[in-house]
Amino acid sequence: MLLPFDEFDLILGMYWLTLYDAIVKYKRETIELRCKNYEILRIESSELNGLLAVISSMKALSTMRKGCEAYFAYVIDSRVSEKKVESVPIVCEFPKVIPEELTGLPPIREVIFGIELVPRTTPISIAPYRMAPAELKELKSQLQELTDRGFARPSFLPWGAPVLFVKKKDSTMRMCIDYCQLNKVTIKNKYPLHRIDDLFDQLKGAAVFSKIDLRSGYYQLRVKDSDISKTAFQTRYSHYEFLVMPFGLINAPAIFMDLMNRIFRPYLDQFVVVFINDILIYSRDESEHAEHLRIVPQTLRDKQLYAKFSKCEF
Repeated sequence: MLLPFDEFDLILGMYWLTLYDAIVKYKRETIELRCKNYEILRIESSELNGLLAVISSMKALSTMRKGCEAYFAYVIDSRVSEKKVESVPIVCEFPKVIPEELTGLPPIREVIFGIELVPRTTPISIAPYRMAPAELKELKSQLQELTDRGFARPSFLPWGAPVLFVKKKDSTMRMCIDYCQLNKVTIKNKYPLHRIDDLFDQLKGAAVFSKIDLRSGYYQLRVKDSDISKTAFQTRYSHYEFLVMPFGLINAPAIFMDLMNRIFRPYLDQFVVVFINDILIYSRDESEHAEHLRIVPQTLRDKQLYAKFSKCEF
């Protein structure tokens, strides 16, 4: 039985309804529950919007018996109004760190993305996937954008992975390269990604936070010249290869994490937490935060790394 509480959607089974002597009035669409003080709590039905995320009690119990922790939480839509650059002083101080778009190839950095394969691996080439007309139109547009910015170029080598599209939360389509077969023959990078709970431990005592999210972070790291051909992908229109690190490669998160840790090493565990292309600045008070917040954009500017304003929180 579905009870429309403001915060949670609960499904109450027959056992619970019987145990607490619930009175269900189908015509009025109400449920009456008898409280300990003998008062009657009446819950009325209302129209429900959206789909419910439900897990059965048996599955929940089975999962918890395996040692998993259970949490009861809900998410609310804050409907925050759109931020403006002019309203954030630190952004006005470092305008070049938050451009509208990435305009060209990134500089050669201390870390370069490479693809090391298991011995005796031969080039992998897979035929393009079929696409709907809307996807083909989007493919043309994104290919043009990638080549215009210098992130990709025509390829004439035997490597080639297929392309597919994934719909994002804002209903736009993200072009993804299916590197599954390439990943199977890639030697995995052993650089460790941080545990999320370890990162949260660093925040004890902090009261003020800001978040900076890089703009297309992977595209701000070059591919090693000798490995560019391995990033090749095939489309109906042509054959291309990436000059910047593409999404979907098995070692991409670890290598980008290595870059970010090197750049922010002096500030890690002091007032900066980094996870791949997200940077969290934390401080005990506003005055301390103002000082910390200035250091991070200045570091990004010095290293020619760029953020996306709409994904930042100050």
